[in-house]
Amino acid sequence: MVSVITTLANKFSRRLSDTQVPSSVRFDIDGPPRNSLLRRQSVAAESFDPEKDSDENNDEERQIYPKSDSQRARLSNAVKEILLFRCLDEEQKSRVIDAMQEMKVKQGEVVISQGDDGDNFYVIESGTYDIYVKNSNSTDGHLGEKVGSYNGQGSFGELALMYNTSRAASIIAATDGILWLMDRSTFRRIVLKAAFHKRQAYVELLEDVPLLKELSSYERINVADALQSRVYQDGATIISQGETGKEMFIIESGTVKIIVKENTKEVELSRVGKGAYFGELALITKRPRAASAYAVGQTKVAVLDVASFERLMGPCLKVMQRNIDTYEKQLNQLLGPDHQLKATDLRSK
Repeated sequence: MVSVITTLANKFSRRLSDTQVPSSVRFDIDGPPRNSLLRRQSVAAESFDPEKDSDENNDEERQIYPKSDSQRARLSNAVKEILLFRCLDEEQKSRVIDAMQEMKVKQGEVVISQGDDGDNFYVIESGTYDIYVKNSNSTDGHLGEKVGSYNGQGSFGELALMYNTSRAASIIAATDGILWLMDRSTFRRIVLKAAFHKRQAYVELLEDVPLLKELSSYERINVADALQSRVYQDGATIISQGETGKEMFIIESGTVKIIVKENTKEVELSRVGKGAYFGELALITKRPRAASAYAVGQTKVAVLDVASFERLMGPCLKVMQRNIDTYEKQLNQLLGPDHQLKATDLRSK
């Protein structure tokens, strides 16, 4: 069976953003180093299958390093924009923070050495860190060529943990700074397991969305990988009529009410639950939102941003266009035939 870790590693290596890794350091995005002269062929690393890893095992092996409130706040701020952590829910993020150790580094300190086994993942809180890569012409003891830097934010060291390969570069502290590190076992059991189960749960959700029947299984997996969870409390505004549409939503749990306002009159168009979707019209038509959506009770939604929508949802556009006619019929029934929200407000420019 193909390793689940390899599959997830390939997924993450394709999706790491340029804000995570300097754009000049393409080796760290495209996967393990290809130059066999620079690789250690056997890397001691435990195998891990997220399908077989139980929550009971996680509780037994959970690492907690005490932190002050200010440290937790700083670390939370440091990790919130890291792509790898976007699939984590609040409880999982809290566990990540619990498991991280603070590491104060001095200027000139070697954080990672090229060719060493990957043992930790690092998140930058402060400081500048230079990246050096050796090639086949590099002499022993020489760091190699400087190919980029991290300046006060980002993360590094994850690919060696995912691929079970040796380090692809050396990281040297150019200034004093603070890093937060997580060991290999915790990284896999929290981050990779969460990514695996996120994909699995979203694929199951998407299979029950009629709109997405037009997508192949492979296309649904791509949509699942692009989704991000968001939770709204009772009464919270999810979208507002008249605003620019930047996202589409699929309900994971809870209920959403759709409200249309014309002049001073507000009418509830519908209430929808798990598996229903909304917000797509503004992305199709490039016009402002035609209605508002509010959470009824605590509601969890899967969010697809406009760039992913345009890239992945092409096969579903005909179905979405047909939905415009359905929405106008609902408006006619609720507001009367003389209402001002005509189909021209919903259709493309």
